[in-house]
Amino acid sequence: MNFAPYQDESPEVERAFSPSPVDAHRSHPKLPNVHSPRGSPVPGLNSPGLPSPSQFAAPGRINTNGHGNTGFGNDVESGRWNLGAFDTSLPIRMDVEAMLAYVLLPPAGGVFLLLVEHKSDYVRFHAWQSSMLFTAMFIIHLIFSWSSFLSWLLLIGDLAMIGFLSMRAYRDVDTLEHFEVPVFGRLANSFVDDE
Repeated sequence: MNFAPYQDESPEVERAFSPSPVDAHRSHPKLPNVHSPRGSPVPGLNSPGLPSPSQFAAPGRINTNGHGNTGFGNDVESGRWNLGAFDTSLPIRMDVEAMLAYVLLPPAGGVFLLLVEHKSDYVRFHAWQSSMLFTAMFIIHLIFSWSSFLSWLLLIGDLAMIGFLSMRAYRDVDTLEHFEVPVFGRLANSFVDDE
């Protein structure tokens, strides 16, 4: 038996890395050196990429430009910008809370939010509008309760208004635009302004 001296047959420890995109655009006269994956610097890894958003902000302050974009990252649930900069009294996001003014058994949901929400004018506007609009609709339901056809027609109208207004309250939070129904929207705005 012929035994050869012991040879290391472990895989290579050093390998060549692909050039980074920054290095690929530069014209180098020579190829990048082979570097070890353990501890040796990789060319182009520490090269500056896109600047950080905090680079443009004033020290200790992040510019939000008033559109609900706090710059803190995306919301995982819905892909919308994180709305944590807008404080609410309840531990609920402001867009969801404004939508609940219409969805939570109107007009009771709007009245409930008027009692518990004291920080967000956006939510308070939708709570005022919901409580006044659907109180008026409740009175109209009582007036036309003698006709089952009109009652069903009003119920379908109520459901359509609930769906439309809750969608607008949820979607318009990025711009803080208030969608006003003809009479009650103007009243709701004046109530919120007077508070």
